Amino acid sequence: MGNREILGRIIIVLLSIFVVMSGYGVLLPVLPYYTERLALKSGVVADEDINYHIGILTSIYPFFQLLFAVVWGKLSDRFGRKLLIIMGLTGFVVMQALTGLATSLTMLYMARILGGIFSSSVIPVGNAYLSDITNSMQRRKVLAWSGVAVSTGVIAGPMIGGYLAQTNLHFNTSFGHLLLDKFSVPFLAVALLGVLILFLTIGWLKNPERRNLDILQEVQQSRLSIRLDFILLLLMSLVIQLAVTLFETVFSVYAKDVLTFTTSQIGLGFMLCGLIMAALQPLFASLDEKKLSINTQLFIGFAIASLAMFAFSFWTHNLFVYAMIIVFAVGGAMVTPNLIAMISFIDKNHTGANLSLQTSVNSIGQVLGPILGIWLYTFGKSWPYPIIGTVLLLVTVLVVPRLKSTSKKRQ
Repeated sequence: MGNREILGRIIIVLLSIFVVMSGYGVLLPVLPYYTERLALKSGVVADEDINYHIGILTSIYPFFQLLFAVVWGKLSDRFGRKLLIIMGLTGFVVMQALTGLATSLTMLYMARILGGIFSSSVIPVGNAYLSDITNSMQRRKVLAWSGVAVSTGVIAGPMIGGYLAQTNLHFNTSFGHLLLDKFSVPFLAVALLGVLILFLTIGWLKNPERRNLDILQEVQQSRLSIRLDFILLLLMSLVIQLAVTLFETVFSVYAKDVLTFTTSQIGLGFMLCGLIMAALQPLFASLDEKKLSINTQLFIGFAIASLAMFAFSFWTHNLFVYAMIIVFAVGGAMVTPNLIAMISFIDKNHTGANLSLQTSVNSIGQVLGPILGIWLYTFGKSWPYPIIGTVLLLVTVLVVPRLKSTSKKRQ
C-alpha cells in the first residue's frame, strides 16, 4: 500500500469525523431557540422547564454514544472498520434530517437518540482505523489530526447553525408530521454534507489488514493494560471533556440570557474555540519532548483552562468573553492531543481498544457536562464556570504530577 493510498484513506476518515462533529455542533447555537419553539408548541412555557430540556437534549446524544461505542468497536473487530463507519454515517444523515424536520420535542428526542446510537461508531472506529494503517512513529501526529478534525467540526457546526438559522428564506411546508422551514436549513445542509462523505467512504475507503488476534484474547489483554497510569489518563479525559461540554451548553444559555448575544454571536464564540483548538493541536503534538515534556504540557493546559473558567463570569464585555474563550481553547488544545498520544502508547498492540475506551469515557463527560451545567445554572447563572474551574485546578495539582511514571514507561 503506497503512501498516496494511505493518505487518501486518512483523509476520508478525517472527513467522516469532521462531518459527525459538525452535526454535533450545528445544534448548539440554535438549541435554546429551537427547543423553546418546540416546547411552547408542546405546552411547556416555564423557563426552568425549557432549560431542563436543553440540558437533556444536549446530554442524551453522548449518553447513547457511551452505551454503543464499545459495541461498535467490538463489531468493527469482527466485521471490519469500513462497514461500521458506513453505518455510523448513514444513521448520522437520518438524524440530521429528522432534527431539521421535527415538529415536537418528542421527535427531537428521537432524532438525538438515533444520532447518538449510530454516530458513536464513527470517531472510535475511525481512530482505530487510523491506528491500524499507521506505525508508532506516525500515529501521534495522525491522531492529533483526528483531534483537528473534531475541532474544525466544532467550528463548522456552530457557524452553519448560527448563520443558516438566520436566513431570510421564508417558507413553511408540512409533510405529515414533518415541517420544512428556515430552522431546517442548517440541519439539512449538514445532512447533505454527510451524504457526500458517505459516498466517498463507500467508494474509496478499504478495510485495513486484519490483525491475527483472537477477540477474546484481545479483550483480556486490554483489561491487563488498565493500570494506574491509564486510569489517571482516562480521568483526565473525563474532566477535560466534562469541562468542554459544560462550557458549550451553559455558554449558549448564558450568552442568550445574560450577554444578550444573537445566534451569530454565539456561533462566533464556538467558532473561536474550535479554530484555536484546530490550529494549535498539531503544533503542541509536534513539540520536542526534550524542550517541553508531555507532562508539562498537560499541567500548563489544565492550569490555563482552569484560569479561563474562573475569569469567565466576572465581566460581560464582548471582547473579554471572546478572549477567555480563546484562553480556554488554548488550554484544551494543549491537553487533548497529548492525552490521545499517551493513551495510544499505553499498549501499542491494542491502541484501538484503548482509544475506544477513552471515547466511552469522553461520552460520560459529554453526558454529565450539560446536566451538571444546567443544574448549576439554576442556582446562579455564573455558578458553573468557577465550579468547573475548581475541578480543573484540582486535576492540575493532584493528578498531572502523578503521571511522571507514565512518561517514562512510554519511552
